[in-house]
Amino acid sequence: AYSPQMPAGLDFFDISRAIELLDKLQRTGEVPPQKLQALQRVLQSEFCNAVREVYEHVYETVDINSSPEVRANATAKATVAAFAASEGHSHPRVVELPKTEEGLGFNIMGGKEQNSPIYISRIIPGGIADRHGGLKRGDQLLSVNGVSVEGEHHEKAVELLKAAQGTVKLVVRYTPKVLEEMESRFEKMRSAKRRQFFIYSYTL
Repeated sequence: AYSPQMPAGLDFFDISRAIELLDKLQRTGEVPPQKLQALQRVLQSEFCNAVREVYEHVYETVDINSSPEVRANATAKATVAAFAASEGHSHPRVVELPKTEEGLGFNIMGGKEQNSPIYISRIIPGGIADRHGGLKRGDQLLSVNGVSVEGEHHEKAVELLKAAQGTVKLVVRYTPKVLEEMESRFEKMRSAKRRQFFIYSYTL
């Protein structure tokens, strides 16, 4: 049964129970063990865990006033879209950071006005993000507390991060090569003919 509080089909305890059942099936010998072991590896994989985390995050934040079934269906489609968009790159991750007077401890750069995604360009040593360890330089910022920042202006991400209170939920994807290319492009534009070019970079 569906419930508004519990994402359908991807609850951590459901996955744990499935793994336990697979163990029992292996002991009975009714199913070829190699097939069961392959399924166990999938359920215990980092990818499966990442799918569950992103699904749960989207389910909690999706703005749909409808039945739990419709909400779960919309969440599933959004989760599939997020992973499809990441094809060829690292899969999306959910990173939660506490928001304190100390700030979040990282810099972002990029945005629509620079024709680039928004990226984590620096992790401040000793800051919240550094101590937490879940965020990396080269992470592309996909959403802040359920609000997408893909294709948005730099200032939109800054406003969302500054307005966040308590715990900040970030969906990110690690694509360091794209960040390196972006920084190289900005550096060339900076030096070419001494033109003035403002690179948006904000410390949070």
